[in-house]
Amino acid sequence: MCGSWWSSAAVTHGLIALFAMGSWISVNSLWVELPVVVSVLPEGWNLPAYLSVLIAFGNLGPIAVTITHHCAPGRLNERLVIHCIQLLAVAASALLAVFWSHTVTIAGEQRSLPFLLFTFVLSLVCCTSNVTFLPFMFRYPPQYIRTFFIGQGLSALFPCVVALGQGVGKLECKTVNGTVKPHHLKENFPAQNFFAFLCVMLSISCLSFWALTQRQTESQEEAPPEESGGKNVDETHPLQNGGTPVSEEQTPSEEQPPAARFWTQRNIYLLLLLAISNALTNGVLPSVQSFTCLPYSTMTFHLSVVLGNIANPLACFLAMFVILRSSAGLGFLSLGGGVFAAYLMALAALSPCPPLLGNPSGVALVVISWIIFTGLFSYVKVVIGTLLHEAGHAALLWCGISIQAGSLIGALTMFPLVNVYHVFARAQECVDSCS
Repeated sequence: MCGSWWSSAAVTHGLIALFAMGSWISVNSLWVELPVVVSVLPEGWNLPAYLSVLIAFGNLGPIAVTITHHCAPGRLNERLVIHCIQLLAVAASALLAVFWSHTVTIAGEQRSLPFLLFTFVLSLVCCTSNVTFLPFMFRYPPQYIRTFFIGQGLSALFPCVVALGQGVGKLECKTVNGTVKPHHLKENFPAQNFFAFLCVMLSISCLSFWALTQRQTESQEEAPPEESGGKNVDETHPLQNGGTPVSEEQTPSEEQPPAARFWTQRNIYLLLLLAISNALTNGVLPSVQSFTCLPYSTMTFHLSVVLGNIANPLACFLAMFVILRSSAGLGFLSLGGGVFAAYLMALAALSPCPPLLGNPSGVALVVISWIIFTGLFSYVKVVIGTLLHEAGHAALLWCGISIQAGSLIGALTMFPLVNVYHVFARAQECVDSCS
């Protein structure tokens, strides 16, 4: 009875979701906690610029993994790499919780070197997860790739919910000597508690992956010899036997599509669509979210962040039951998401005086736009991941590379526009700039 429960499909789905949650929860947590740490660290509001650069340098991990796959095909032990980066993330988050506020003197100036160092380590882990976690998922039937993307959605939702409970960014306008000034309210708990929460979440993800590998080992020891012609059984009956994974040794090499067969027009189209989707959702639009929402109110910003992050796993959950395999259909959904992305970019460009300012319909429109934009592209990404899973292990590696490349290009494109040339004007707190 106990063994049957442990090997059930529900447990597999739960473990995969918790495993995937650890992929980007570190970077997402750092971003949502910025309003708290900038008030303590000497870099102040220059810290987001440092964070963007460190995340860019985190792409050294995916580059190293990709070069290894190219120079030594089949020699990289994905399990070992995942175990190592997960343990590294747990250690870095634990040290971050203790030393995040410590500073050192460099060239006569105070610098938050410990915070920046641990941020780089966590960024390296997050970036590397895209090219290690996804290829590992090839061992499981296709329906589990949808669960994986649900878990990735939770990596953004959980930090936002905790940050809301912490009271990040709450302020009230007070009149001092006839001048209205913003007064930031004290958080409900300090940043070290938030980073401790991050350490716990990463530990849960690490233990979930360990449990997955243990269940995989047990299933290989107990499984009877495979019968021929059973290649599509798991997709036809997705919950049969809990979707027992296979190991590298059990995966026949002839099932892996040759490179010439993989690089079809359709697969190239899917990879480009995936890169564009991630450029928008992970790079371009997050860089201007504050410009699109804060002119309306701080509550508008919080609603957009939280409800958008709820839309992400919900869209992935929908993909568990409805898979749109049409290339034209995926392109149509992406075009629809692009329309809402264009509207949000227009709001950012018009900040601090966007249309319908002071009107409840303006607030509703911007929040709904963020929800639909996030939901559409989340669905497109999980469907493309599912389709590429069917193309083989190498396809999932290129899936991760496309996700990371798109996110990097989007972030690097927006960084000079926002932080160097200041193309977008930020709304000032407690100041009416449009009257």
